[in-house]
Amino acid sequence: MTVSDLMEDRVALDGVLMKCNRDPQKARNDSDCLNARIAIERLAARVDPAVEAKRVEDFERSREQLRISEEKKRQQELNSKPKVDAYHLPVIPVEPTPPPKDPQSPTVSQTNP
Repeated sequence: MTVSDLMEDRVALDGVLMKCNRDPQKARNDSDCLNARIAIERLAARVDPAVEAKRVEDFERSREQLRISEEKKRQQELNSKPKVDAYHLPVIPVEPTPPPKDPQSPTVSQTNP
């Protein structure tokens, strides 16, 4: 039997697999056993479009919920921190540094006599 025949007829596929499992030595070389294994792998790899669509929909819904919760958390963090407005900060007077009292200090005169 071909792989496509076995994929269409599940009863025949089960029968071939049972025969192959009963005699493993013969199953290694038997083309029906090899075709049955290939058919099982292909059937397992098939994805039902409705199941796939539901999985994608669930993923998108959970991703959107996560995005909304992260956005709420970010907004709460921003609202909890006080905003600093540089235009309304109090002005602190800055006094100039007084001149040095000693005119001979090395910072005032850098010339050599």
